[in-house]
Amino acid sequence: MREESLLRRAVALKRLTTSLGLAAFLILPIASCTNSPVGKSFQGAFEADPRLKDNGATIGVAQTPQPSPVAQTTQAQLPADFPAEIPIYPNRSLLEVDSNQPNQGVLTRWNSQDKSDQIVAFYLQELQKNGWTLDGQPIDKTQGTFEANREGLQAIVTVQSNTQPDNSAGFSIQTSRTQPTRSASPNASVPQPGSPEFIGPIPQTTAAASTSAPVASDPQTFTDLDKAPKELSQYAKDLAKLGVLSLSSDNKTGSKTLFEPNKTIARRDYARWLVAANNRIYSSRPARQIRLGVETSQPAFQDVSRTDPDFAAIQGLAEAGLISSSLSGDSTTVLFRPDAPLSREDLILWKVPIDTRQTLPSATIDAVKQTWGFQDASRTDSKALRAVLADFQNGDQANIRRAFGYTTLFQPKRTVTRAEAAAVLWYFGFQGDGLSATEALKGGTTRSNP
Repeated sequence: MREESLLRRAVALKRLTTSLGLAAFLILPIASCTNSPVGKSFQGAFEADPRLKDNGATIGVAQTPQPSPVAQTTQAQLPADFPAEIPIYPNRSLLEVDSNQPNQGVLTRWNSQDKSDQIVAFYLQELQKNGWTLDGQPIDKTQGTFEANREGLQAIVTVQSNTQPDNSAGFSIQTSRTQPTRSASPNASVPQPGSPEFIGPIPQTTAAASTSAPVASDPQTFTDLDKAPKELSQYAKDLAKLGVLSLSSDNKTGSKTLFEPNKTIARRDYARWLVAANNRIYSSRPARQIRLGVETSQPAFQDVSRTDPDFAAIQGLAEAGLISSSLSGDSTTVLFRPDAPLSREDLILWKVPIDTRQTLPSATIDAVKQTWGFQDASRTDSKALRAVLADFQNGDQANIRRAFGYTTLFQPKRTVTRAEAAAVLWYFGFQGDGLSATEALKGGTTRSNP
């Protein structure tokens, strides 16, 4: 049995030796010819799979699936034809552009880390100073919508308040073309003022005529001027002869015109009289006249459009800086309230700068109390305080003395009558250098001390 076992081992060893020899015989020639196609193919068969190498895979070890690469989001870009006339808030980032708007329009959405009231103030200033017509604007200084037009281009700017957790504000700008762009062909007919196709500005000759002409008419005949307080009636009579106390058509009854001297005067009427009286009294001194606003001017107030009958006078006062508006740096004054009653403090605030022709002095409540003796000086607006103090420096020519006589109560919020307004407008000047309506009727240019 033992001999039989040894015999089997010897046979197995012989077979193994034969197999190893054959393997060596096959491998050695191939290894010696690695540059041959066959050699390369054989060699590659024993190399590691490169895909496994790149993925760091190990045979027999489970691999964590790798996520597919995610395409990066492309930052929104303004279209190449986005209107350059539309102001873009400086500190902003563009979030979205939607070009599928009607009338070849584009809707853009933006975000800013600034406060929303800064964005509102920016668009209020930029749209007004760059020739846009504001058909609507937000009353709330922190949010709202601007609707602006300029030469056939419409822009709707909507500002949202800071409601995000990071205190950022958002705004959008929607643009559209309301009129086609016309080519500048020299052979094309040029639309004239009055044509629906006309887009300003008005030719220089037309604009010059409207700005230089005073707002005044022929002498007016009123039948009820004697109903005014006797201290004021003569002032109204002189101004009526100058033709500067124009009234609305609802003040006329039949063939007689009623002045209604004790009726409260509206802000629009006083603005119109103020410009007309100044320009008529200084008709021989153009440098002292107030230029009227023209119909191509950007309206200074939301509630006084170009079609308003008193637009020229109110706009002229705003452009001259004689009444507060965004043009004078007061971005919060967007309404004029033309039909509201005129207050005493506005009566003086609008008139005194035309008298002095210089910057109003600084004023305090105590200064007004010490000069005028007004017990209610603290109730007067800070801007009006400066005009009240400057008016005192005009001595007997002071508007307050002429309209209200001696008083220790100014009553700044009290409404003004037409007769009181006429008394204030009867004389323009400061410390002896001025003219009255009486002297203007005589064609005089002498200084007056009424």
